[in-house]
Amino acid sequence: MEIINQQQVQQVMAYGPLLKALQQGFAGQATMPRRNVYPLSPDSDNHDAFAVLPAWNEQVIGVKAFTYFPDNEHHGKSSLYSKVMLFSRQHGEPRALVDGTEITLWRTSAVSALAASYLAAQQAKKLVVFGSGKLAPFMIRAHLSVRDYQQVSLVARNTAKAEAILAQLRQEFAHCQFEHTSVNEALIASADTICCATGSHAPLFSGQWLTPGTHIDLIGNHHRDARECDSETIKRSRVYVDSRDNVLNEAGELLIPISEGVFSPEQIQGQLSDLASINRPARQGDNDITLFKSVGTALSDLIAANYVYQQLSDR
Repeated sequence: MEIINQQQVQQVMAYGPLLKALQQGFAGQATMPRRNVYPLSPDSDNHDAFAVLPAWNEQVIGVKAFTYFPDNEHHGKSSLYSKVMLFSRQHGEPRALVDGTEITLWRTSAVSALAASYLAAQQAKKLVVFGSGKLAPFMIRAHLSVRDYQQVSLVARNTAKAEAILAQLRQEFAHCQFEHTSVNEALIASADTICCATGSHAPLFSGQWLTPGTHIDLIGNHHRDARECDSETIKRSRVYVDSRDNVLNEAGELLIPISEGVFSPEQIQGQLSDLASINRPARQGDNDITLFKSVGTALSDLIAANYVYQQLSDR
C-alpha cells in the first residue's frame, strides 16, 4: 500500500486534468452515501467536529476521515486534518493512504471551478473572493483556469494574509489585476463571479446589490444555522448544489430560506452530477443570477485522491 504525502500530491496536481477527471467522475456511475459530520461538543458553542465520507465507483473504493477544530490557529495548529484511504474496487485490496488535507484544498477549489465553468458568464472579467485562509489562493487559481478574469478583488479582514496571497498571485498571473479591498455595494454590483470561502456565520453581502448575470459560489459554511449569503440572494438565484442530500442536511444558506418559506428544495435546479453529465453551459440567459452551494462530497475526494494515485503509479 502506498503512503502518499502532501508534497507528492502537490507534485502531480494540475487544474486542467483534475477538472477533466472530476467531470468524468461525476458524470459516471458512482455510489455516495450521505457524509456524516459528528459534532464533538454538541451542547456548547464549540464547533469541533469529526467527519467520515465514503464513496465508490467502478474503479476504486474510498473513505475520507477528517477533523475540524476551528480554534486550532490560536494553538499554532491547522484547523483541518484529513486522510483518504483508497481500496481496489475489483478485489478490495488497500491501494493508498493519501494526505487528505492537500486533497481537500485541490478538490474543493476544482469542484467550485468546474461548477463555474457551466454557470459563470462566458465573458466574465471580474472575480470577487471572500476569505484569506488556505483555500483562497487555490480558489483564485482554479477560477482563473476556467475564465479569463482581468481583475480579482480579495475581501479579507487579515491584511497581512491577503497581501501575501496577492503578492504570489501577481507573479503567477501577470495579465490580471489584483486588489485587497473591503465589501461595499459597488464592489458586489461590479462582480461577474463571487466566491465565498470564509468561516463567517452571517451573510457577507446584501442580495439586493447583485447585478443580473452574476454567478455566486458558496463553499465556506456547513452549519445548519449559519450562512455566507442572505435569503434575498437565494430568492434571486437559480440554485445548484454539489449534493442535494448533503446540502439539505447541513447548509444554512438553503435551510434558513426554506424555514422562512421563501425557498423550497424543489427549486434546486440540479446537482454537480447533472451539470457534469450534460457537460455544457447551463445558463438560460445573460441575466441569470446563478448560485452553486457546496459542502463537500466523498466522490470528489475519491476522484482527486485516485487521480493522484494514478499519476504517481504511472511514473
